[in-house]
Amino acid sequence: MPIPDFVADLRAHVGHDPLWLSGVSAIVLGDDGRILLTRRADNGKWAVVSGILEPGEQPAVAAVREVAEETGVDAEVLRLTSVDVTEPITYPNGDVAQYLDVSFVMRATGGSARVGDDENLEVAWFAPDNLPTPLTATSALRLEKALADRLKRGSGGRDTAPNSAPAECRPPSATFGQSDASTGYGSRTRSPSPRPL
Repeated sequence: MPIPDFVADLRAHVGHDPLWLSGVSAIVLGDDGRILLTRRADNGKWAVVSGILEPGEQPAVAAVREVAEETGVDAEVLRLTSVDVTEPITYPNGDVAQYLDVSFVMRATGGSARVGDDENLEVAWFAPDNLPTPLTATSALRLEKALADRLKRGSGGRDTAPNSAPAECRPPSATFGQSDASTGYGSRTRSPSPRPL
């Protein structure tokens, strides 16, 4: 679904006026070190997986959900890599939005890369030294930060420490992504609210 229902409801009230939204970006790594990218339908450019948080959704949970929905790949969060504010974006329909983006490095754990929705034209894996063009500027920035962080950590270019993100950024349990009958949210299982910073 390209526009979450809650955003469509807001747009019914505010029209094309600017919205301040929270989003996530996922730098998904395969076991071979390649990076999962999507080619966006709205501009034809390659990008990391990204999306808007649902109301009350934890960022790490949203990142896992977005990767599965958009690419068919199952992934786990390894760590938080950056928190950025985008420039205002004007979409082809005239809507204006600005995002607080929370970016994660993630590890693919299963599934098969495929186009999972109408937001993307292609999904593919790329070596970090052979990324496709054109690549969105925001994705280039997020990749630069994530890859620089990996080198500083001395991992030889590989992330191997699952769930090294702070507790409030990690999925709530080992069964994350499975249906939770008590909430009815399926992959949107909620964890307790994060501690204040």
